[in-house]
Amino acid sequence: MSADAVTADPDPGQGHDQDHGHGHEAGPVKLAHHFESLEKQAHANRFGVWVVLGSESLFFLALFVAYAEYRDLNGSAFALASRHLNLILGTANTLLLITSSFTVALATHFIKKDNKKVVLTLLALSMLMGTGFLVVKGFEWAADFREGALPGSLFHLEGVPFQGGNLFFTCYFLLTGLHGAHVIIGLGLLAWAAGRVARGSAYSGYDVPVDVAGLYWHLVDLIWIFLFPLLYLI
Repeated sequence: MSADAVTADPDPGQGHDQDHGHGHEAGPVKLAHHFESLEKQAHANRFGVWVVLGSESLFFLALFVAYAEYRDLNGSAFALASRHLNLILGTANTLLLITSSFTVALATHFIKKDNKKVVLTLLALSMLMGTGFLVVKGFEWAADFREGALPGSLFHLEGVPFQGGNLFFTCYFLLTGLHGAHVIIGLGLLAWAAGRVARGSAYSGYDVPVDVAGLYWHLVDLIWIFLFPLLYLI
């Protein structure tokens, strides 16, 4: 994905031709010199994002497979450890992410109609819910720490055997920690997209910033949809 294409913005109010060696009009968006048109630039950006999303999906798939194998070898201990997790908080976080994914989808719809105010409101709501997810997860982690539901040799949760229980919470903190890092990245992308919309460099003719941030946020939501049943329900 071209960094020049999505970060540098001339004054959106000018709407003049951008001379990048090809003599094409880019409007309020800077046309990178190695693209012939905004359409090709947008296509390249989207393709790059899909490559990233594909690699991230394969990464988490490998972790899910490893978790499934460990659970198969330590079934009873994993079941006991899983019951310790706070199902109410996990469900609340699931609802937050699903709802935020819906508002992001609406934002990608309304950017095509140049409804700037609605798009900014929807992106703000999505970021608020994403932040809420991290806050809830923080409270859940804090409770785990206090009770001894810790990874590896630090594990000392009463009622759950050390052998297997420590492995479950190692997987739990690894998977939810990596997912939390992706939530933070996703929030950054949503904030970046909102800034582009506010400046006028993301609009119906070039909706790539909102589209890219939306695609990444849907991946964040999708990963959690797999994590929730694997960790909390099965």
